Order: sequence, then C-alpha cells, then structure tokens
Amino acid sequence: METSILSDFDVNTVLSEATVAEKVGLISGKDAWHTYDIPRLGVPSIRFTDGPNGARGTKFTAGVRAACLPCGTALGATWNKALIRRGGVLIGMEVKAKGARVWLGPTVNIQRSPLGGRNFESFAEDPFLSGKIAGSYISGAQSTGIVSTLKHFVANDQEHERMAVDVRITDRALREIYLLPFQIALKEGKPGGIMASYNKVNGLHVSESPALLEDVLRRGWGFKGMIMSDWYGTYSTVEAMNAGLDLEMPGPPRLRGILADLAVSSRKVSHATLDARARNVLNLVQKCAKIEGVSSVESTRDDVGDRSINRQLAGESIVLLKNDSGILPMPSDKVGEIALIGPNLKNKAYCGGGSAQLDPYYVVTNYEGIVDRLTNNGYRKDVKINYEIGVYTWGFLPLLGAHVTSPDGRVGGLRMSFFSEPPSNPNREVVDIMNITDSTWQLMGYSHPKLGPQFWADVEGTFCVEETGDYEWGIACCGTASLFIDGTMIIDNTTIQEPGNSFFGRGTTEEKAVARIKGGQDYHIKVEFGSLPTSKIYKEGVVAYGGGAGRIGVWPVSNSDKAIARAAALASRCKYTILCVGLDKELESEGYDRPTMDLPEPTGRLIAAVLDANRDAIIVTQSGAPVNMQPWVSRATTLAHMWYGGNEMGTGLADVLFGDINPSGKLPLTFPNGIEDTPAFLNFESERGRTVYGEGVYVGYRYYEKLKRSVAFPFGHGLSYTQFEFSDLSVSPKAVSVCVTNSGSIIGATVVQVYISPSPTNTISRPIKELKGFTKVFLDSCECQDVVIELDRLSTSFWDETLGCWVSEKGIYGVHVGHSSADIVLTGLLEVKETTTWTGLDM
Repeated sequence: METSILSDFDVNTVLSEATVAEKVGLISGKDAWHTYDIPRLGVPSIRFTDGPNGARGTKFTAGVRAACLPCGTALGATWNKALIRRGGVLIGMEVKAKGARVWLGPTVNIQRSPLGGRNFESFAEDPFLSGKIAGSYISGAQSTGIVSTLKHFVANDQEHERMAVDVRITDRALREIYLLPFQIALKEGKPGGIMASYNKVNGLHVSESPALLEDVLRRGWGFKGMIMSDWYGTYSTVEAMNAGLDLEMPGPPRLRGILADLAVSSRKVSHATLDARARNVLNLVQKCAKIEGVSSVESTRDDVGDRSINRQLAGESIVLLKNDSGILPMPSDKVGEIALIGPNLKNKAYCGGGSAQLDPYYVVTNYEGIVDRLTNNGYRKDVKINYEIGVYTWGFLPLLGAHVTSPDGRVGGLRMSFFSEPPSNPNREVVDIMNITDSTWQLMGYSHPKLGPQFWADVEGTFCVEETGDYEWGIACCGTASLFIDGTMIIDNTTIQEPGNSFFGRGTTEEKAVARIKGGQDYHIKVEFGSLPTSKIYKEGVVAYGGGAGRIGVWPVSNSDKAIARAAALASRCKYTILCVGLDKELESEGYDRPTMDLPEPTGRLIAAVLDANRDAIIVTQSGAPVNMQPWVSRATTLAHMWYGGNEMGTGLADVLFGDINPSGKLPLTFPNGIEDTPAFLNFESERGRTVYGEGVYVGYRYYEKLKRSVAFPFGHGLSYTQFEFSDLSVSPKAVSVCVTNSGSIIGATVVQVYISPSPTNTISRPIKELKGFTKVFLDSCECQDVVIELDRLSTSFWDETLGCWVSEKGIYGVHVGHSSADIVLTGLLEVKETTTWTGLDM
C-alpha cells in the first residue's frame, strides 16, 4: 500500500504558531527512526533508514528483508558513475518500500589506514574519486524523491574511541583530503542532509563545532539542508544548538527536550537560533511529506530489474590483479572437474558489519554462483565439483542457521520471550514475544510499555545436527547472557565478563565452551539474556545503544592441519582450482578496527599448501579493504580481489571467472606490502584521546609516491581479458582528450585516469600527482573512441592556510593519463596563465 503526501503545511506559519516545547520537539528525534510530529499544525513524522548499502528499515532484528548492494569500496572499484547512479535509484526505491523518506547514506570518509573498521563503507582513498562516486549515488537516490544524508562529516576514519577521539589535523589536510569528498558530493549530488560524525576535530566535537557546521558547511559551501547527529552523537545542549546542529538522533532525546527548553528560557540559546534549527528540520519534513510512492508499511520489492543492476555492480567491482598464466577466463564447457576450496566460498560475506547490516532478500554465495554457472543452473551433469573448506576463519563462531528450530516450528529461527524481572524470580510473567530469524538479536529501538531500560529475555529453540562430535559453542552479548543446553549451563557470560569488539564495540568477547553433541538428537537450547543496563562492562569512546544485543554461534571442533592437507590433495588432482579466502562482517565492522592487515590464521598456510599443490590455482581474496598478500602473492599466477558484493556477489564473481563479464574493476585503494608501509602506521589509533594525522595530505598513493615506496598493487590497478591503448593526447585549459582503442579480441571496458602533477614554480610542497579526472569506456574489439575529461580550477589548486582559500597558482602543470597511478602512458602539459583564488562549490 502506497501513500504520497502526508500533509501540507507552511513553514513560516508553523514557526509563528508553535510553542517553544513544540519547536524543541522538532529538533529532537521522536524515537529511533522518526522525527517529532505536531498534529495540530499539520506537521507529520517522517522515517529515516540505514544504511550505506541498502534500506534496512526500522529493525536490526526480525526486520523486513531488503536489497543489499555491494559495499562502498566495491562501488568505488567500478569507477562507473552512470552505473552507480542506477544503484542510487535502486536505493531510493528500497527506501520508499520501507516506508522511509530519508536515507542515511552514503559514507565518504577516507581510508587513511587499511585497518579502519568501516573502510568498506566508503568509496576510495582518493577524495576526488570518492566525491564523484558519492555525487552520482546521491543523484540517483534523490531522483526517486527521497532525501540522502551524506555522512560522517568529518574525519570519522577510525573506530577506536570514535566518540571521544580528538583528530588533530592541519587545515590544509582537512580541506584537501577529508572535506573535499563532501564538497564535491554536495556540488554534484545536492544531498538534503548531512550527518555529523562522532569524533572531535582539533578540540571540538563536530556536532558542536561552529567552524565546521557554520563556517564550512553553511557559509562556505552554502548548504541549505538539515544537519543531524549520528546516533547518540550529541554531547551538549547549548553548544550543539548554537554551533548549527539541527537534529539530535535518536529519540527520545538525551540532550534536548527539557534541557533545550531550559537553554532557551535562560537565554543561553536565542529564540532566533531555536527557530533556525527548527526551520531546517521543517524544510526537510515538508519536502519529504510530498514524496510519492512511499509504502505505508515496511515492505519488500526484489524486482528482477534490481537483481540485474546488483549483478552488474558486483561484476564490475571485481578487480583482476594477476592473470600471468592466462587461465582466466575459464572455459566452463571444458571444465570436467574443479576444486573449490576456502571458507569464503560458502560464507555469506555479502556486507560488512554494523550499520551496513541488513536482512537480504537472498544471497548468492560464491560457491553457488560458480556451481550454477558450471552446471548451467543444474542442467549440465557431466562436471565433477569438489569442495573443501580448508580453514575456519570466523571472527565469531557461525550462527546456528538451519540447525535450530523455534518452538513454533520455524527452521532457522528462535523465540525470544521478554520479562520485567530476572530469571531468579520463578513467578515472573512473559511481557512480550519476538520471533528472530537467526541466532542473533540487536534491540536498538526496541521498546515495550511494560518494560523499562533494564529487562530480561529467554531465547529458546531446538538444536539438531547430523553428525556426532564435539561442538564449540560461543556467546557474545551487549548486556548479559548465559547459554544452557538441556537445562545445563555451559557458558556464563553474566557473572564474569570481558570487554570485546562485538556489537559496535560495546559488547563482550565471545565466551566459548565445548559440548558433545549426538547426531540426529534434539537439544533444547536457551539463553538467559539481560539488556544493556545489566552489563558489567564499561568502555570509553563507544556508542551505548539501548536494548542490548546477543549472538549464539557453534561449529564442529576440527583439526586445521588435516583440513589443509585435504584441500591441498584436492588441488593437486584438479587442473582448475579456485581458492577463495578473506574476511567478513565479523572481521570488518563498525565499532572496532582491524588489529592487523593479515588474513586470519591459518589462511596463509592454506594458500601456501594449495599453491604447492597447484601453481595455477586461482586465488580470490574477499574483503572491504586491503589485506596482506606478501607471504604468497609472488607465487600466485592468478589473483582476483572481490569485495562484499551484496545479493549477487557469487553471480558477479562467476561472471568474471568464466568471462561472461570482462573484468573492468580498478582498485580504489592502494594495496600496500604491509601495514608498516602505510601512512598512518605510527599514528592510527587514539592515544590518550588524540590521533594526530601526521601524514598531512600524503594519504594513499600520494604517500607511497612521495616516499618512492613500493606497493603490492597500486591505486587504480586492474587487468582485463583484452588490451587497451591510449593515444592522441590533447590538453586544453578546460579539458583533456584522448583516443582509447580496444586492441584485443573481445569486448571490454577500461578507465581512463587523469592525474595532474604540480608546477615546478608552485610555492608549496605538493604530492607527485593527484587524480583529477576519469571516465569509463566500453569498447568492442578493435573499436576506438575519443573521450573528453573536463578539468576545472580544483585540478590545479591547493588549500592555502594563510589566505584561508583555494589557490590555483600560475605555472606549467603536468597532465598524466594512464591505466593506474603507476601505469602512466601519456604525458602532456597544462598552462595556468594567472594565479587565482576561490572558495565554495564553484570549482
């Protein structure tokens, strides 16, 4: 069922007639996902929804299924603005299907270190590429009528103590690297909202920084939209309101409400400021209220056309790093037997963790995608498919999945019964019941009129497996939780708790225990859960989401040496071997950073053993950010990197491996040789509340080139099954033109990358070169095409801290056209005849 106009109202009339209490309500969330309404003045409540790669709706647990697009770095790897815009349209339609009108995305923070927990959410290490991709994504999403909220403004580039850390950074680096993607996205996408980040910048939380919210965003860039906090990212009443933060989320408010009323009545906040904050929220609500085609309930779509877009996005994002033996593309009709090895073949690593998580319509695993392609969806019977997992590399033990049945018979589900009193009371009564779809639950936003912040719940179901053996069980929680099997407690995560990384970094470690399980026998499992206030853990700098959370995991106890040996033996007898390894949403997630760039142990031993057995094994790595490949990359002849590819991740991988799609992905991130080589190695995490961005503007490839430091794979790198040649470079003050020829035998696509190097007469030290233009070109065999890439004032500008503006200095600049930052094939010159200065969005 669809609804269009919620109501129509005049903003000025509302402001003139609303009480102070009603205006204060407007600038505060009503609940976890809705704005405050004023029925008597015709002001409706509107809904927000996460996240960067889909529209989850209002529930983390037992929510309505949704389309899941590839993660941010995957989208960045396509370098395809037109395709990204189509993905944005899909996002917009999904937002409306969930009854929402505001999308909390996209994310344009910068990956200054490979270890950032949310690296996968953002598009690129380069601010120009990130801003351009974001602009297209926003443009597509807002073409459906919904409003996009660009986030996280600004320098939210690590998860460690993200609410407390003070990012110390020069104004030049802030402008040229970290603010620039927001600036470009604002110009090209015109988002209706901006979300302030959790962290401080140079001494002030962003949500209460007049320099950033008013001086940069509103006066400097002319932003007219609404500025909102991240969830629980408001730290003051007076300071935040006076600085320009329009909306505190979520509700009920902690720092507005009665406190904001007091701030106005005591004249610490003027009525004019209150009206300004309320006006920006009302303008957003007024626009959103007129959106057509919004569902009146949270609903699903799963359109065939959407699947096609998702498949194309997944396929175009995959980066072919090496193909030395020429084994790719594989001829599917000639593959009689194949070895499929590795945990990421069957692992549903479709998204990263945290706000990006959602319950997808479906997921095509990498294993399913390859098998379906080899067998022609089951019609071909003469191919032998062999599988070995090789190693077990879970961040947390796998969820119970189909091995558990809820009391009402739902396979893969559990029943959650809520109580206002603890398990020690034998006479307590059930207050509420929730059916959960897997053995994990997150209760942010959950409420019940008979339950306060502190409550308890029993999570129950029946567990059964086919094989007898020792099984390792695990419980992690945000709150308290103890696991019972047939009435016997095997894990106590209640009386003694250790802080860990689970649930946005607020939860415990995964407490584990081993239990003997007989195959074919039913076991009653129960978790006695307590909400967040029952937790014994306190951690600084993390978000304390209400309600709490928990997860139950289990996996058979196994011997990794034997599993690796079986995998190697399989690889030795199969000409075609695919080994798929990497990370998942438990290892890359909001709330905590990665401790290392290395793949989980013992992945390295598995890769070495497989390559010993079959030197032409096809290695596929999967992650949202760079991983360390140095122990084995020189031995691998064939290597592809995939990201968290959404619903169609396995289909996209199969399309590339078998040549249905000619790979055209290009790295949006440099893959370094090791973490010690990276720009932020010495100053990544918060140290006594501060992180110093000591590398300045030398982030990503800018750093490696300046230091002449070798890397595993450079920014912009990506191979094809055909060959492309660039020729006939022509440079004018406003554009670069080049002829692109597909000199190979099959259709394909490439990205023309344009970098600008500084003039020798520049008065400030600058990177060796910087990306300032790109375009993706699709060509048939032997086809050629002239392409034109526009330049602007930004192409030659730097931020002058003394003048407080952008400066394009007179001089002769280098123009470099190539296949990557390290593979430049054409060079020309660009003359800037006079020095100019500028500010704002007029680039």
